[in-house]
Amino acid sequence: MIRTVWQPGTLQVAGRPLIMSKRQIANTTPPSPAPTTSEYIVGPAYDCAFFLLPPTFALCLGILIADSGFANTDFLFYDHDVTGSGLLVGILIHAHLFAVFFRSHANAAIRTLHPYRFLLVPVVLYLAMVSSPWVLISVSVLATFWDVYHSALQTFGFARIYDSKAGNDPRVGRQLDWYLNQLLYVGPILAGATMMDHVEDFLEYEELGATFFTSIPGFMATNQGYFTWSILAGGGGFLAYYVWAQVRLQRQGHDISMQKVYLLVSTGAVSIYTWGFNTFGEAFFIMNLFHALQYFGIVWAFEQKNLMKLFRVDQLPFGKPLTLLLFVGITGAYGFWVEAIDTGIEALWAITLVVSIMHFWYDGFVWSVRRKQV
Repeated sequence: MIRTVWQPGTLQVAGRPLIMSKRQIANTTPPSPAPTTSEYIVGPAYDCAFFLLPPTFALCLGILIADSGFANTDFLFYDHDVTGSGLLVGILIHAHLFAVFFRSHANAAIRTLHPYRFLLVPVVLYLAMVSSPWVLISVSVLATFWDVYHSALQTFGFARIYDSKAGNDPRVGRQLDWYLNQLLYVGPILAGATMMDHVEDFLEYEELGATFFTSIPGFMATNQGYFTWSILAGGGGFLAYYVWAQVRLQRQGHDISMQKVYLLVSTGAVSIYTWGFNTFGEAFFIMNLFHALQYFGIVWAFEQKNLMKLFRVDQLPFGKPLTLLLFVGITGAYGFWVEAIDTGIEALWAITLVVSIMHFWYDGFVWSVRRKQV
């Protein structure tokens, strides 16, 4: 079937422009966007609590605890010296990483679509890591940088959903939003105060004698000024172009989602201030706290019915709160376990890396698979 797509001033058939007379163009009416019941993903209160406000909330909380004993006083936790804030965000990080399995393995309809990805790949990856220190360390370094990319894409995903909720074609402006989110998240890391906290993971190759990889942190530190000025110049130009492109889209009938605007502006501001300057020394706490809160919010919003069936409490009058308790309890227990174990034991460290890598990978395609189920 040939699909007709409207663009201002042009009628396209099967993706190719069809030449029309001025009279035909004048008499052609573009179809209205599909009606939407709400411009929120779940609802105003839920979206504010779990999607829109967490970046600002995390920043305020990070500033509040910066000079407190909660963030600066060490105590012994299963033979590890930790702080209260470090332990809390560590549990949250690993808990939200584990939550992906409730979207993949715990959903039978999705699990059967990709059995090799969900069942075979994690086992093969684990065996490869415990068999080769090169694989183990390489996956560890990969997880650090994939985490940065994945975090930027989470905000990108929310932005695209809000754009679609406003009645816009979800394909319009998609690439610009992708570039913007990478710039606002990755840019401050490469140009800012926390760059070395990320690239120093390459020093793990020291025990393998891989001097090429161990030289990367020194190279980055020596040339950080060039990265900073390049990102400031290129990023500033792109931001100006992005604003101009949005104005142009609005003139063509594109509705601007205020939820999307607020999300991008607030997240971008927090990212630049936190990753770029780390004034209060709580960058990892702030950025990982709001990312985890947003992730738990989206998983609970879309998977709670499946989880109720999984735990076999969907027929109970208190099934939803019990499911929430089990969901938070199970993921939290995994986060607690990771913080308690000795990651110097390679077999245990490999388990945590499998969970991390599968989280990043699965999250890249499970949503597309999940859309087929609704």
